[in-house]
Amino acid sequence: MFLLLLALQATPSPAADSIPAADSIPRITLAEAINRATRFDPEYVRALGQIDDAEWGRRAAMLAFFVPSVELGLDQTKYSQSFFNPADPANPTSTLVVGRASANYEIFSFRKFTEVSRTKADVASAQAGELEQRFRAALETESSYYDVLVNQELSRVTDERVRRAREGLAVARARVTSGAAVQTDSLQLVLELTRAQVEGLRQENALRTAQLELGRRVGAAGAVDAIAPDSLPAGLPITLPEALRTALDQGPTYQAARANESSAEAALRARRGEYLPVLSVTGLHQRYDSELFPNAANVNSLSFSLSFPLWNNGQREIEATRARVNRDVARTIREDLERVVRRDVTSSFHNFRTSAASVRLASVGVTVATQNYRMQELRYRSGASTILDLLDAQVNVAQAEADLVQARYQARLALAQLEAILGRRLFTNRDTP
Repeated sequence: MFLLLLALQATPSPAADSIPAADSIPRITLAEAINRATRFDPEYVRALGQIDDAEWGRRAAMLAFFVPSVELGLDQTKYSQSFFNPADPANPTSTLVVGRASANYEIFSFRKFTEVSRTKADVASAQAGELEQRFRAALETESSYYDVLVNQELSRVTDERVRRAREGLAVARARVTSGAAVQTDSLQLVLELTRAQVEGLRQENALRTAQLELGRRVGAAGAVDAIAPDSLPAGLPITLPEALRTALDQGPTYQAARANESSAEAALRARRGEYLPVLSVTGLHQRYDSELFPNAANVNSLSFSLSFPLWNNGQREIEATRARVNRDVARTIREDLERVVRRDVTSSFHNFRTSAASVRLASVGVTVATQNYRMQELRYRSGASTILDLLDAQVNVAQAEADLVQARYQARLALAQLEAILGRRLFTNRDTP
């Protein structure tokens, strides 16, 4: 019974529910993933739409200086009895058709100037929002991309853990058979093998989920695999003071905050411009008849009007107050972001340096753990150490390798977070979003 248990535990787990073969899953580079992800990110598509809306608003504000507003209309009226006929006063009619065309142009209106200023600020705000969302989508895509690579590496680590457990089990069984060890040595390694196989199943599921998430971000119908990028840069080509200046000058978040404040300030000026009078000219052409498409009588008119709004039940004041509050809020957000930029940039800057140092230390840890495992394996074969020493060494190797994988991709993610704050790539061989 005991030998049967060992045989069952040593048998590889069935592959019916394993991850599909690597050649059956499309592979993608980081550059392709970032370029494709922006097209399928809902927030980025919304940001592009806001740019189109803002551009049309700016065009309309500029055209208001040169092109009047034009309106066409056609009315047909049925009266209960014969009524005055403007087309033929001598013959009253119960049916009157009126066609009109009017054009209105504001000769003097401060509102037109404030609208130009406001719409230009809206365009700048929308463009800054698009840049911010583009880097945000790129950061989220990189995170998903690195998640696939991390799980690939952790799967390899788990496979190595299973292999070492099988080798140790074979050694333990040989020692038990020869009488050099007790049966609990084999049982301890069977337990380690079982744990390694369970961890392998969990890692397969994590890898499958990560590949599906990456596929979702790049617009694929199924799972997508990631190709390992180039080696991690050893350091940053920029100092901390330079990073702070870059973040304030071209950081997407800070650009958007400044643009939103300018837009809110322009909107407030536009609301205040409604207190000034408006001088306009209106041209009107009307046609009367008792049938559709009237042509019996034509009337033309040209009128000049000066409107000076004094009171409209407080609606103008309410809108101006709302615009002022929005301006104050946008200004406060911008000032707060300028104060917090030192914290964000400093944190991301040192996170990368710490992560890069962690990679070097984790590499040393893997070397030490591997050498210790080899030594413990030789000692156990010769009977100089116990099975617990060998198990500890096996677990330490797996943990050290997993720590190295995590540290390597945490450094990459820290670099991506810093670049998202700065609004530019720091290395020319990396892909721009």
